[in-house]
Amino acid sequence: MSPLLDIRGLKVRYGEIEAVRQLDLVVARGETVALAGESGCGKSTSALAVLGLLSAEADISGEARFEGQDLLALDPKALRRLRGGSISMVFQDSAAALNPVQTIGAQIGETLRIHDGLRGAAARRRAIELLSLVEIPDPERRIDEYPHQFSGGQRQRVAIAMAVASRPKLLIADEPTTALDAAVQSRILELLDRLKREFGMGLLLITHDLGLVGQWADRTVVMLRGLKVEDGPTRTVLTRPRHPYTRLLLGAVQGLEEGRHYSQGRLPEAGAPGVLLPVRPSSGHEAAPQAKREGQLLSVRDLHVRYAGKHGSVEAVDGVSFNIARGETVGLVGESGCGKSSLSRAILRLAPVASGQIIFEDADIARVTGAGLKPLRRHMQMVFQDPNGSLNPRRTVGQIMHSVLKAQGVESEMERVGRILQLLDRVRLPSAALESYPHEFSGGQRQRIAIARALLPGPSLLICDEPASSLDLPVRAQVLNLLADLKQEFGLSYLFISHDLSVVRYMADRVLVMQKGRIVEEGGHAEIWSRPRHSYTQSLIDAAPGWAFAQSSAASVL
Repeated sequence: MSPLLDIRGLKVRYGEIEAVRQLDLVVARGETVALAGESGCGKSTSALAVLGLLSAEADISGEARFEGQDLLALDPKALRRLRGGSISMVFQDSAAALNPVQTIGAQIGETLRIHDGLRGAAARRRAIELLSLVEIPDPERRIDEYPHQFSGGQRQRVAIAMAVASRPKLLIADEPTTALDAAVQSRILELLDRLKREFGMGLLLITHDLGLVGQWADRTVVMLRGLKVEDGPTRTVLTRPRHPYTRLLLGAVQGLEEGRHYSQGRLPEAGAPGVLLPVRPSSGHEAAPQAKREGQLLSVRDLHVRYAGKHGSVEAVDGVSFNIARGETVGLVGESGCGKSSLSRAILRLAPVASGQIIFEDADIARVTGAGLKPLRRHMQMVFQDPNGSLNPRRTVGQIMHSVLKAQGVESEMERVGRILQLLDRVRLPSAALESYPHEFSGGQRQRIAIARALLPGPSLLICDEPASSLDLPVRAQVLNLLADLKQEFGLSYLFISHDLSVVRYMADRVLVMQKGRIVEEGGHAEIWSRPRHSYTQSLIDAAPGWAFAQSSAASVL
């Protein structure tokens, strides 16, 4: 049987930069092929090249035959007929892929009009069927809502509905579950697998998460710096990898998934050529001295956060109480929409507090407003999930850093420069970074810049909101090790929010589990995973990618 998609000798150049140096890849009908590798290795570039979605500056060569037709040789009009019809793509960021000013129904309807000729009532009926197919509740009502009214997982389901509207023969899913919690990840991938079987599609799954590879892919292709370095059945690739880079990825997986805690040792950081390596090797992290744990830094008592909604107020945080001791890391886990971000923003006084207390450094700050908040800002800082969104793209790193210290009243330029250079060195970035803009750095480097910026005012509490969710495994290990080092060095307390249970298990001294605005379980970093008391905690553990197979394979090859 001839392959559905047959890529041979694909190359993509931007001037002197070789983004894809040589790629051969085959996807058969009904098959799931994973294209894996770290950020920047050429995975997404390859898919966009095949679909003719790269900029005009890209020099593309090779072949990409779909049912015998070379996609790279088609004229733009012929390629547009195939895109969204016979070949569809689900993009990583559903919020960016959906038009914020059009209803969901209008956007699905446009796809149906272009590729199936459906209009009016017929298009609406089909759109409702598609929303039902991807398990959006109450599709007859929600078809008239806008993207911002959907959760992250629901937006991704809408994107999938649009992609499969014309029953494509090939679906390309580019990091479809990045930044989604484990339970939602599992449901999205189950949905893709079910649709693949129902429609008889080929599925090309682009990912940096080998957990997804082990569970869902029939075959796996590994890329490194534009080259294919591994290709074979998934079980073979994970149990008997031939290339050192595949072994490296499995080693990074094993470091997080074996249940290690930061106090017991560092995560493996060894990287492939071009990957940022540590400059301060260490055999492990020392546990925070007990003296630093004396007393509470933060005490949240019966906190309520409400937002106005169409049908009355929504209780985002419903009577939450917990403490964070000095020098302690408290992990916060729960599904998307459970209230984690609302809770963190309320603590920072970036979200309104309906009632309750936020006692920080022995003072209740729940009712502090306006100018009264300014002195608090230097003591409480946040590292956001997406450094692309939290770093001003129009300002250099130096300008971003100086503005933080100016806002804190540091007038002396010499003092500002000294503090900035000290922190840049501590997060392993050269002083030359000050002259560059955020887009000139890798994802891991941008997150290091965001961490340095958060530390500049000298906070005692750092709230980390999914700080490593969009990073590939080797870089994720570097950032987590860095955060663990900085905690000890600066005597920091962390509220560490993540949907990745393995990350929380490594970073947290205690763990809070949040469901529907409430804390339903609290426990130590070891006991909560092995002896969960609440059924919801158990469901989160059950939904996490199963790594027993990958761990055993990693242990056998390292």
